[in-house]
Amino acid sequence: MNNTGSASIPFQANTESQSISPKPRGTTPETSANEYAELKQIIKTMGLLEKQPAYYTYKILLTMGMLALSITFFLMVNNFWLQLLNAIFLAVTSAQIGFLGHDGGHRQIFHSTTKNNIVTLLLGNLLIGMSNRWWLDKHNRHHSHPNQVDLDPDIDIAVLAFSDEDARCKRGFERFIVKRQTFFFFPLLSLVGLDLHVRSITFLFQEKGQYRLVEGLLLASHYVLYIGLLLSRLNIGQAILFVLVHQLCFGLFLGSAFAPNHKGMPILEKDSPMNFLRRQVLTSRNVKGGLFNDFWYGGLNYQVEHHLFPSMPRNRLREAQEVVKNYCQEHAIPYHETSIVQSYREILQFLHEVSAPLREQLA
Repeated sequence: MNNTGSASIPFQANTESQSISPKPRGTTPETSANEYAELKQIIKTMGLLEKQPAYYTYKILLTMGMLALSITFFLMVNNFWLQLLNAIFLAVTSAQIGFLGHDGGHRQIFHSTTKNNIVTLLLGNLLIGMSNRWWLDKHNRHHSHPNQVDLDPDIDIAVLAFSDEDARCKRGFERFIVKRQTFFFFPLLSLVGLDLHVRSITFLFQEKGQYRLVEGLLLASHYVLYIGLLLSRLNIGQAILFVLVHQLCFGLFLGSAFAPNHKGMPILEKDSPMNFLRRQVLTSRNVKGGLFNDFWYGGLNYQVEHHLFPSMPRNRLREAQEVVKNYCQEHAIPYHETSIVQSYREILQFLHEVSAPLREQLA
């Protein structure tokens, strides 16, 4: 199986996944160029891009309430083993804070760029210890070129390979991991939280630009408050264990929400001529919605719609989905949606196939 440059959905049909079978329709360069503009006009006419202040007031209050509950529990309860359960709850809360920061970074919350920047700085730098500017730089490049070789930073991962060529280039420890990447995938996701802390600090030391001082102060404040709060109630050994449980679970929750978005979907060459609409749809996977999934994934289970309209408020994505599905069917654009379990099956199957050449060499 060649995993690069493919524009087809690399899965077999099954009862759990839903890939729309497009109606045959001829396309010309002119119609192809106008497709996205036409779809966006439909979405705009429906009012789906309008800001949702009531919804985001509710989401911010709910998420801050979860954070306050976790801190209160930490200060009031003396049983350390119960505090480890609190560390898991705090990890869920941290992921929800991250999703809110993601929404602010995409200008979903406010019309004002300044207001969105303030919110993302407070949510990212202060509350979860992640550099807002580092994340924006990385995430904007991903949105512009999802699953494109040498352009999407989300597939430039040293210990994972997303194409045969990438797998064969690995050496040493990286090669050892990639050869068995199906088994290491979920353990590696647990390191996502720790990785974003390291990269945020490194980025602020190496890069200069707007808000660098503010980001640095907020990031430093995060660690002072976080470590100070832990040491006010726990000894050093307990504090280290709490941090490990919190950060590893945070990484697992965050990584498992982001992984189904694109992992295992077609990988495009750097010079792929595919237009914006098809590039965003073909490289994205939706996970079937529902109240729990919408909460757990922070709305990113509607990944196709999010990539097409990144400034669309999270609570309008479900409504937009039906419009986008129908449009894709009419314009012969494959649209992939599946269940949570099936999304991970597809990812692991893809990773297994990519690393097959290395296992064959070993044999």
